[in-house]
Amino acid sequence: MIKITDLVKKYGNTVVVDNLNLSIKKGSIFGFLGPNGAGKTTTIKMIIGLSQKNAGNVEIDGKDLSNISSRENIGYMPEDPYFYDQLTATEFLAFMAGLFKGKTRNIDETLELVGLKHASDQKVGTFSKGMKQRLGLAQTIINDPDYIFMDEPLDGLDPIGRLEFKKIFLKLKNEGKTIFFNSHILSDVEEICDEIGIICYGKLIYAGNIEKFCKGDSLEKKFVETIHKFTEEGNKFHE
Repeated sequence: MIKITDLVKKYGNTVVVDNLNLSIKKGSIFGFLGPNGAGKTTTIKMIIGLSQKNAGNVEIDGKDLSNISSRENIGYMPEDPYFYDQLTATEFLAFMAGLFKGKTRNIDETLELVGLKHASDQKVGTFSKGMKQRLGLAQTIINDPDYIFMDEPLDGLDPIGRLEFKKIFLKLKNEGKTIFFNSHILSDVEEICDEIGIICYGKLIYAGNIEKFCKGDSLEKKFVETIHKFTEEGNKFHE
């Protein structure tokens, strides 16, 4: 499982993430929600070690993430993945796979999984936004990680692409993978996530089951109500 304890991030005197505590069950899909600037991306980067935390601790399967070797079982898809445009999709994934010492997924099978088998020999520089999102997902899972972190992975996809991505997430979950992603598309989160966490002004204001949170309403409705209530109460949230 992923265990986050008293996580803090500051920029000068500004607290961006404020004593965040969170546990994510292994083999689940977790949706991390919040308004723009709430601290979602910063939290993800601290969890995986791309951003230095000011305080707190992150453990995955009982291993402290300060140990670099413990990160080999992690896949990360940033909001804007970077690619080498002169390479083909196959060449790019082969390059990425070569960075890992352990097991990697089959490149052809990975391209087929994300819907890019037809473009395997096409240069990445000619890809559309949606195709690059697919390649970004392929890059994220090429090392066959058990823990997958993604920053707005559904952004830029058309409805068909979003549907295919959700099916891939569920397939990866069935393989035993743990998926942690943030998104503003709450209908998709409601459809595939086991649990959610909501952050606002750097404070975690809810973590747990979606149905318990929604209480018969849509996730979008309850999310908006919760954020408004938290803001109006001067950042003092009472469930």
